[in-house]
Amino acid sequence: MRVIHAKLELVQALGMTGVSKSQVSRLCAELDEVVQAFRNRPLEGRYPYVWLDAKYVKVRENGRVSSMALVVAVGVREDGDREILGLDVGPSEDGAFWTAFLRQLVARGLKGVLLAISDSHVGLQEAIRTVLSGASWQRCRVHFMRNLLSYVPKHWQSMVAAAVRTIFAQPDQQAARRQLAVVADNLRPQFPRAAQLLEEAEDDILAYMAFPTEHWRQLHSTNPLERLNREIGRRTDVVGIFPNREAVIRLAGAVLIEQQDEWTAAPRRYFSQASMAKLYTSNQSVSGTDFLTLSAD
Repeated sequence: MRVIHAKLELVQALGMTGVSKSQVSRLCAELDEVVQAFRNRPLEGRYPYVWLDAKYVKVRENGRVSSMALVVAVGVREDGDREILGLDVGPSEDGAFWTAFLRQLVARGLKGVLLAISDSHVGLQEAIRTVLSGASWQRCRVHFMRNLLSYVPKHWQSMVAAAVRTIFAQPDQQAARRQLAVVADNLRPQFPRAAQLLEEAEDDILAYMAFPTEHWRQLHSTNPLERLNREIGRRTDVVGIFPNREAVIRLAGAVLIEQQDEWTAAPRRYFSQASMAKLYTSNQSVSGTDFLTLSAD
């Protein structure tokens, strides 16, 4: 797969001397074949954790330039290794798009999802409930904090952020729920909208705490995809405006294949097998909602 990098650089250099249109077309066709095989490959085994994120790119379509979402799904297999599950391009606020994307993953074999982690994109949460039945949803804690602080005057934000962080510093989910109630009560007199938002999001921002503590740092947000998104952004910024959706898939797909190669060659698993085994002990169900109930007992 390393040869993809060289081909990718050539395809990006469309305006450079020495690269003919026929060469570009041939390279694009070769990339398309490899990327499509990667996107359509079977997904085998169980994927208890799935991260979903969207990066915005400009695409020329129907005679005008539109902002579209390049969505990426990354999962952790039951053996603790990471795997890029899929990618697509479409309108991020469209619930039908998210539903179709998740259904495509399921059709390829995605199963056993206990927790899906994402930002609060319109339509995505409902798509997760519809397609990944039984999975819990973790709202990205980083994005949530930014949203909450938008209801707080700037000179108070550091104090409010510190108070909210005490919730996440608790040793278990039950203690975190109690601390959330305390923080919300303290915020309510001066920042009622922030207090309301905190209470409404309780289940969604604390879902990760029902899972093994060894996994908490990676489960509470979409930060594990940050490096991946930066690399995609570095390549897409070179292009600027894509001529069509297929061109986005071609470029991003090549980047993701390279990343998957690196993960496959890594000497250590993302999560240890011992910690992953805690998800599948004999007295626990592989249903996300059942797992949450058992963990709360």
